[in-house]
Amino acid sequence: MENLSPIPAPAPFRVEADARAEVLNAPGRLGLGAGTLAIVDIGSNSVRLVVYEMVARAPAQVFNEKEMAGLGRQVATTGQLAKDAMEKAIAALVRFRILCEAMHVGEIRVIATAAARYASNGPEFIARAEEAIGQPIELISGDREAVLSGLGVVSGFDNPDGVVGDLGGGSLELISIARGGVGQGASVPLGGLALLDRSKNSLRLAEKIVKDELDRLPQIAAMKGRDFYAVGGTWRALATLHQHQVHYPLNVMHGYTLSARDVADFVKLVEKADLTGLDSIDSVSSARRPLLAYGALVLDELIKRGKPRAVIISAQGVREGLLHEQLAPEERAADPLLRAARDYNHLRARDPRHAAELIAWSRAILETAGLPEDEPSARLTESVCLLSDIGWRAHPDYRGEQSMNVIAHAYFTGIDHVGRAFLALAIFHRYAGLKSTSPTALALRALLPQPILERALLLAAIFRVAYLLSAGMAGLLPRMPATCVDGRLILRFPDDLRALASDRVIGRLKQLAKLLGREVEITRA
Repeated sequence: MENLSPIPAPAPFRVEADARAEVLNAPGRLGLGAGTLAIVDIGSNSVRLVVYEMVARAPAQVFNEKEMAGLGRQVATTGQLAKDAMEKAIAALVRFRILCEAMHVGEIRVIATAAARYASNGPEFIARAEEAIGQPIELISGDREAVLSGLGVVSGFDNPDGVVGDLGGGSLELISIARGGVGQGASVPLGGLALLDRSKNSLRLAEKIVKDELDRLPQIAAMKGRDFYAVGGTWRALATLHQHQVHYPLNVMHGYTLSARDVADFVKLVEKADLTGLDSIDSVSSARRPLLAYGALVLDELIKRGKPRAVIISAQGVREGLLHEQLAPEERAADPLLRAARDYNHLRARDPRHAAELIAWSRAILETAGLPEDEPSARLTESVCLLSDIGWRAHPDYRGEQSMNVIAHAYFTGIDHVGRAFLALAIFHRYAGLKSTSPTALALRALLPQPILERALLLAAIFRVAYLLSAGMAGLLPRMPATCVDGRLILRFPDDLRALASDRVIGRLKQLAKLLGREVEITRA
């Protein structure tokens, strides 16, 4: 494996961890504070604006909009950006400027990638674009684009290891990642628009071009037996089609994982088939559809040469890489899943302090029951405790279903789809009951191995006792410890809280004890 360089030092603009509560509590905080950041990405296919609530380890998106301008449509053959594409891009930038002003965005960063980089009239376009957006534009090199893509994936997964491939409209970037660092990047003109242009709309000629370009890249060898992280709209569109073809139960792109063989079979189908016959082709924009076969061709050749273990779709890339490099080192090292779960707890729980007590109370039961947790399990337990009270404002009959859908589809990073299903089902059963079900719950269950499903149900049973005892308020659970001793689940009450041992509490306690294979005992603290 190649030597990996450390993540670059952070830029001056950043929000430290100890300032998060202040930002989250600020009046009118959505887009109205100095901490908000907008990133405008002028790509070869799309021009996109994303506004982030703050620069943080798990940033929330306030706004996300794009214009499919197609700047890179003719660059490979004419050497220039097409006039109509430039006009569409400029109009989008003017619109983005107005929107950023309306949201009182604290800082705007603008980058331009392959199309503007390769075109002879790129400097002319950049000058007009800077006037339109009212900000300086960083024209990034292919190597920097690869580094930023790598950092975006580093920020979006739990200890990722493998090779990142970012397929845009004009170029393909490849870079190895491991241990939070990035390796040497490479950039080649194999983006969908560039390949369509260079091959004169011939897949046969495009295949030869792709083979010639990839054969000289050392990053290909680094893929063998490791994960390949696929970044870019065309590959996300392919993954969307695959999800629909296999009736996948979770409509989330980030972290969608396929074996290399499954990907190879599917992309061959896309290369050869009439796309109008594929399920849910309407979910792919008309501007993106002509590029699908070329994106499939590039992915197919990468898999043939690199022989990765699996292909993992990443919704994070260059823009998130820009955010990640601005963080202080301690923020970069933070767990993005736990950060996001804590934000949900802070914003939605009745008493955010209760979660810490619930974590300790739950772990005491698990540990004394002889069910210790490894590090991955422990972070999921902590996350599900933090998310356990987000649905209280909903009607009681719908709290389970609504909470399950929120968690299953939330903008979480640092978690795979098994983890998402685990969190969502644990909270569903916490509200709806252990025996309740629904079409969504049944579909999510299919993603979980039986031991993980059993752990989700066990935590739900623990929560169903804990919330009856505490009403979601801090200060009560520590005074009523629950532990397993021999064949008993013992719940201890101080005299002044003895009245909390209602028939309903005892019924739920017996349900929990049954899952643990124990009898219930209630005694004085």
